[in-house]
Amino acid sequence: MGKGTKTKPPSTQKQTVSIAVGRSVRQRRIDNYLHKRFSNFSRVQLQKMIKDGDVKLNGQAVKRSSKISPGDQIVLILPEVKKREILPEDIPLDIIYEDESIIVINKQAGIIVHPARGNTHGTLVNALVHHTNKLSSGLGELRPGIVHRLDRNTTGVMVAAKNDKAQGKIAKQFQNRVVQKHYLAVVHGVPQLHSDRIKAPLGVHPRRREKYSIRPDVGKEAVTFYEVLEEFRGYALLKLSPKTGRTHQLRVHLSYIKHPIVADDMYGGKIVYPWQLADKKPAVEDPIINRPALHANFLKFRHPETDKFVTFESALPEDMKGLLELLRKYRSD
Repeated sequence: MGKGTKTKPPSTQKQTVSIAVGRSVRQRRIDNYLHKRFSNFSRVQLQKMIKDGDVKLNGQAVKRSSKISPGDQIVLILPEVKKREILPEDIPLDIIYEDESIIVINKQAGIIVHPARGNTHGTLVNALVHHTNKLSSGLGELRPGIVHRLDRNTTGVMVAAKNDKAQGKIAKQFQNRVVQKHYLAVVHGVPQLHSDRIKAPLGVHPRRREKYSIRPDVGKEAVTFYEVLEEFRGYALLKLSPKTGRTHQLRVHLSYIKHPIVADDMYGGKIVYPWQLADKKPAVEDPIINRPALHANFLKFRHPETDKFVTFESALPEDMKGLLELLRKYRSD
C-alpha cells in the first residue's frame, strides 16, 4: 500500500467464480456451502444471488436448498463488495516469507488480527495494508488478506493471501483439512496419557458471549490431538495438532481435560510467578508470562501457485522460553 496511503476503492465490476466441489463434501445445501466459502457475503446476499439466477450448478439454475456432491461444478457471479476504508499503520511485521501470492508472518502477542467491534486500529490488517497494496478480499470487508486467524495473545506463524486466487486455494485447503498446523503450549499438570485425541463439540458459551465452551447439544465438531513433549512437576509442554479450526478450540479443549494453558485466565489457567516455581515464600515479582502460553510453531500447506507443499516454522517467543527455562531449573524431576 505504501506508507501514508489509503486503501483503493473497490472495483465496480462483478466477478465470475468457478468452483469444483471437493471430495469431502457430501449432500450439503448449496447456500450453506457457499456461505462457508464466501463469508464476506451474508447468507441473505447469497440466497438472493441464487434466486436471481447468479448461481449455476452443473450449468443449471438452482434453489437455495439444492444439494451438492463431489465433482459438481458451481459457477457464480459475485456482486461488488463495498469496502470500508482501512487505514494503513506502520506497525512492524515479522515476515518469515513473501512472494507474489502469499505473506507468511510470525505474529506477535497482543495484536488483533483484523478490525472488529471498536478495535479499528492497531491490527494485523492495518499493518498489512501499510506493507502492501496487494491483498485478497479476505474473510470480509475489514479483513483483506486474512485466510485464518490466531487469538490476540497467541503468537506464531500464519499466512495471508495477496490475491483472491491464492485466498480461494488456501481457504479450500483449510476447509478440506489439508493444512497441517502444530502449536506448543505449556499447561498446568501432566496429562495421564502421553498422547491422545480430544473430541468435544464447541459453541458460544451460554452466558458469556465472548467465551466458548463444550456444547454437546448445539456445538460444532472439534478435534484436537496432543502429545506430551516434556514433563515437569505440576506442568507439561504439549504439542497440539488441531484437525478443526474452531474459535478458542485449543484453549477450551485443554481446559476441558483439566489441563488449562498457563496464564489463560479465561479458561482456568493461572498466572505463574518465579517464587512459585522455586517453591519459595511469596514475593513481589512480575509474572513469568502475561498471556496464555500458546504458540503456533508450524504451518504446512500447498502453495497456491506451484501446488507443492511448503512448510514454515516459528521459534518460541522469549516469554515462553523464559517459562520453560524456569520449569527446567526448578520443576524437572
